[in-house]
Amino acid sequence: MVFGKVHSVETMGMVDGPGIRVVVFLQGCALRCLFCHNPDTWETNSPSAEEVSPKDLVKKIVRYKPYFANDGGVTFSGGEPLLQPEFLLETLRRCREAGIHTCLDTAGCGKGSYEEILQYTDLILYDVKQITEENYRKMTGRGWEETKRFLQAVQKAGTPVWVRQVVVPGLTDGEAYMKALQTFIRTYVPNVQKVELLPYHLLGVHKYEIMGIPYRLQSVPAMDTKKTQMWQEKYFS
Repeated sequence: MVFGKVHSVETMGMVDGPGIRVVVFLQGCALRCLFCHNPDTWETNSPSAEEVSPKDLVKKIVRYKPYFANDGGVTFSGGEPLLQPEFLLETLRRCREAGIHTCLDTAGCGKGSYEEILQYTDLILYDVKQITEENYRKMTGRGWEETKRFLQAVQKAGTPVWVRQVVVPGLTDGEAYMKALQTFIRTYVPNVQKVELLPYHLLGVHKYEIMGIPYRLQSVPAMDTKKTQMWQEKYFS
C-alpha cells in the first residue's frame, strides 16, 4: 500500500476553493519561492510530517462531508501536492468514489502522472509565480519547463482553473505587471474561470527565524490590500 507524507490538515477552510473545505497540506516542494510562507513544508521527509494511507486520509475527510453542502470538498495543497503522485492519485480516486469535490492548489511542478491525476481532479488553483522565464527562475530557483508540462496536461484534460497570483511589492505589482499577467494567462493557462490576486503578507516570516533560514524578502513590506483590490477589480473582475 502506498503511503503519503502529510504536513497538516485544516478543517472548515473557506479560502482554498469553493465552499467549505478540508485542506490537506502535503509535505515537500521543489520550489524555493522568495515569498513562501511555509518553509516547513519544503522537505518531503521531514520528521514532523505524518505518514498516512489514502484510505485513512479519506476516512478522515469523509467525516466532514456533512459540512460541504453543495459546493465544498477537499483541497490538496502543500508544499506541492504533485510531488507525491502515487499517493495523491489514489487519494483523489477514493475521494471521487466517496462523492467529494476535489481541488488541487498547485504550482504545477511535480513528478508527472498529470494526466492520471487530472482524471480525478474537479478544480485546479494554479499558482502563478512569475510571468517571464527569467523572473520565474529568480523567484523559484527553478526553470518553468515542468509547470508548462503540467499546463499542457490541464489543457488536454479540460479541468477548470482558478488562477492565483501573490502580489509582492516591487516584484509582481503595478499596472504594467497586471497587463502582462493578463497576457500571460491568455497565452499559457487554459480553462480559466477566475483570477485571484493575493496580497503578500508577513505571517510566515517567523518560521524562517525558528528554522534558522535567511528570509530573502526581509526589507519588503506587506502589500497594500486596497491597491490589490483595485487591480483585482480593474483587470480581473
